[in-house]
Amino acid sequence: MASAAEQMAANLSWGTLGKATDLRQRIFFTIGLLMVYRLGTYIPVPGIDGEALRQFMEKAGQGIGGMLNLFTGGAIKRMGIFALGIMPYISASIIVQLLGTMYGPWMQLRKEGEQGRKKLNQYTRYGTVALALFQGYGIAMSIQGGDLAHTPGFFFVASCVITLVGGTMFLMWLGEQITARGIGNGISLIIFVGIVAEIPHALIGFLEQGRTGVFSTPVILGVIVMVVAVIAFVVFMERALRKISILYPRRQVGMKVYEGGSSHLPIKVNPAGVIPAIFASSLLLLPTTISTFSGGSTNPVLSWLAANLGYGQPLHLVFLAAMIVFFAYFYTLNVSFKVDDVAENLKNQNASVPGIRPGKKTEEYLEYVVNRILVLGAAYLTAVCLLPEILISRVGVPFYFGGTSVLIVVSVTMDTIQQIQSHLLAHQYEALIEKSQLRGRKKSTAPKAPARR
Repeated sequence: MASAAEQMAANLSWGTLGKATDLRQRIFFTIGLLMVYRLGTYIPVPGIDGEALRQFMEKAGQGIGGMLNLFTGGAIKRMGIFALGIMPYISASIIVQLLGTMYGPWMQLRKEGEQGRKKLNQYTRYGTVALALFQGYGIAMSIQGGDLAHTPGFFFVASCVITLVGGTMFLMWLGEQITARGIGNGISLIIFVGIVAEIPHALIGFLEQGRTGVFSTPVILGVIVMVVAVIAFVVFMERALRKISILYPRRQVGMKVYEGGSSHLPIKVNPAGVIPAIFASSLLLLPTTISTFSGGSTNPVLSWLAANLGYGQPLHLVFLAAMIVFFAYFYTLNVSFKVDDVAENLKNQNASVPGIRPGKKTEEYLEYVVNRILVLGAAYLTAVCLLPEILISRVGVPFYFGGTSVLIVVSVTMDTIQQIQSHLLAHQYEALIEKSQLRGRKKSTAPKAPARR
């Protein structure tokens, strides 16, 4: 027998969206802020030679510049005010989370609940400003050195840095506002919209290359089949669960006795979602952002980075795979599924895993299960991100058909739809409660029959 909650979820209809006023407002708020973001990608940084920049990006489009353009929604191609994108914020988040597991004072902050989380978020913002200043200054100097500026000099460098840093901080604020007052994860949605907005242009260019004979018909059909297969595989793996049985004992509350029951604790095969792929890509883009604009010709370190960490290079693929696996474990065990918190919550609810003692033994068992599930989850993420990238780098198809972009688009779409369904389900519960209260009020106000004597 299905529970009442499961029956309500099965009968959920998108027609109830019109009645959920709060959800509609959240959706419109999210769409409005994402439109503001897309508008900002077309506002250029002052002092840029547009024609020279266009010619330069055409040459760099098949290298790491293409990846930069992918994660900035085309802003770096036009050198818009959001050219740095949200990557400095993501890189700062990675650094703060890593230090939160190793640095003593920050480890204590993580244990302080909401106040500690706010403090760490503040440190993340400071780190974002520092990284954005560094990257912005590097890009400004590289643009100036590459003869891409109309009037090079101190004023151009200062205005470029201020504009780029301000754009990144504004994007960070947009992401936080979407998460708090909109629907879905703000940072993921910003990256998602940037990728989706560039897909039509990439698709038209890809088909045009097929028409002119650059790509044969079997190659085009193969890429389409590959994309569809990756989408189906991602949907399947993101919905895959490992269910752990949970027992609830018989308990007495006051004069009422509640019978015990059983349930399950669902653990996703990939609890970290799309975060490992985003984190890994952002770290690879961090040292190569400057080398893209300088061409790697002025510095031996930049030259080595451009040669060995370029898109499709063996070292790039090795680093990407290693960081995806690392962040899959790190983010799951420290953020998305903290086994100590889950074990403590089960103990507080007097729930237990069959054959496992509550407390420390439950924590060890959950860690054992999660570590082995993550072997499959990390292998899935690595395969989805790497295999299409290898094929595409050999064939030369656009980045937007690669595994990383497909994974981000599908995962963010599924997560957003799930949140919308949760809001609709909560709205149904509220409507049922209101109806029951109204019925009870009507019964209480009904006139009583005169007592018989």
